[in-house]
Amino acid sequence: MGYSARRGFTNGKASGAQRQAEMQQRIAEMQAAMTSAQENVEAQEFTASVGGGVVEAKVNGKKEVLSVTIKPEAVDPDDVEMLQDLVVTAVNEALRQAGDAMEKGMESVTGSLNLGAFGL
Repeated sequence: MGYSARRGFTNGKASGAQRQAEMQQRIAEMQAAMTSAQENVEAQEFTASVGGGVVEAKVNGKKEVLSVTIKPEAVDPDDVEMLQDLVVTAVNEALRQAGDAMEKGMESVTGSLNLGAFGL
């Protein structure tokens, strides 16, 4: 164990303050990587098609609906409920794809860390 006027007594290991500074640096780097991953996913578009392609929904990574395309053969005035169901299904599938992409993007940054323990 040595003594330094600046560092006090040391045993060759990093001090508590040094370890805390290193941890804060790692956290800042992880936050930057998470922000980058989130922005990357938010810029993507996700498309889902249902009913043999008669209804298509497109959303972005922010989970905003960009468009819904309905082919004329899907429009049956006597069965509006089926068309409504197809639209809902297509939108939900596109949103699920966007959510999965965001989850995978975050996993690539955090690895197997259990951030729930930190309230994240």
